[in-house]
Amino acid sequence: MPVTITMPALSPTMESGTLAKWLVKEGDDVAIGDVIAEIETDKATMEVEAVDEGKVGKILVEAGATDVPVNEPIAILLEEGEDESALDAAPAAAPAPKAGEAKTDAAPAAKEEAAPAPQVSAGAGVTGADGNRIFSSPLARRLAKMNDLDLAKIEGTGPRGRIVKRDVEAAVAAGTAKAGAAPAAEKAAAAPAPAAAPTGPSDDQVLKMFEEGSYELVPHDGMRKTIAKRLTEAKQTIPHFYVSVDLELDALLSLRSQLNAAAPRKDDKPVYKLSVNDMVIKALALALRDVPDANVSWTADNMVKHKHVDVGVAVSIPGGLITPIIRKAEEKALSTISNEMKDLGKRAKDRKLKPEEYQGGTTAVSNMGMMGVKNFSAVVNPPHSTILAVGAGEKRPVVDGDEIKIATVMSVTLSTDHRTVDGALGAQLLKAFKGYIENPMSLLV
Repeated sequence: MPVTITMPALSPTMESGTLAKWLVKEGDDVAIGDVIAEIETDKATMEVEAVDEGKVGKILVEAGATDVPVNEPIAILLEEGEDESALDAAPAAAPAPKAGEAKTDAAPAAKEEAAPAPQVSAGAGVTGADGNRIFSSPLARRLAKMNDLDLAKIEGTGPRGRIVKRDVEAAVAAGTAKAGAAPAAEKAAAAPAPAAAPTGPSDDQVLKMFEEGSYELVPHDGMRKTIAKRLTEAKQTIPHFYVSVDLELDALLSLRSQLNAAAPRKDDKPVYKLSVNDMVIKALALALRDVPDANVSWTADNMVKHKHVDVGVAVSIPGGLITPIIRKAEEKALSTISNEMKDLGKRAKDRKLKPEEYQGGTTAVSNMGMMGVKNFSAVVNPPHSTILAVGAGEKRPVVDGDEIKIATVMSVTLSTDHRTVDGALGAQLLKAFKGYIENPMSLLV
């Protein structure tokens, strides 16, 4: 029977996506694991793999179609021995939407009247060591690989037993990849979703205050909607607390110049070029290693104490921002952090990051110093408990004993989730951070 390929959920928050490009056409033969399409989410462009082998019988959604809901049929795959006559047994579908067109309501009704056919999300399966197919999402496979888990030992709670992100996370939390982790996953799946963020005033409520013709309307894209939803949720649910401190940077700037000058060269280019932000990332990671009670996340039932420091770094991209993550930053050399950050930053601007490269993390850095901003306060991004807002380094008069001298000073503000990090703990964390910045040789040992 033909297999209906549906729009995959490429992240836990994805509700719809843009089918950016088909890499196959009707009549093409595909094998399991072949990349068949590119899907744009609110944050990135992802490749989609085939989960069955066969021939592309019909493409239901054209390249460029926007707001295609998750689990919506996008193509039909004919299995071995089937020809086009088998398409009659597949679900009927509305005409393939053109780029920019909204889908009609005809498709659901048509699907209800048609004979059922097997449905799988693109990229949903792999083959286990025993030869049996294991259905899993691309994100679940990547997370399992990162955590050295055997997908065959994880019980899926998604459609048709598909292994999804929450199942892998449950196995990681339980310290096992056996089916015993399933109850925790089911509990997570059954947990009520957070209330939707307020949509704000309607167009009519706002536009009546302005003269007609004095404005233009720019529809919100997926990224801006996601940012609005998450930050509204953060401000509504997280009791923020702020701690600020001034740091002297002269010793750090001097060390940075020395390290960059001593960088080995390859193809007549230095193998690394450190920035102040790279050193801030390392200093924050070491400070959280030294003050582990601040390296936590809040849940309704537990305090999640993280064993490593994964630092998200806010990167401005057209239409919004994204926070790629430096994993285990406390263990990495400055040169490694610098090169990783350059790679992640470039791919972030190109919207080529994988979900596991920007989801999660234990803390974050937001640096607007290069824009001349002296100081600001950032919004904590759950599940983080902290975020460090970094201002510009500038020449200021400072008191040294009984004398006034000129020093390069940078102001930083730590925003904390007061449920997990209170004032004294936040101050302790900033004290440790200040020590690493003002005594930068400690970043190297």
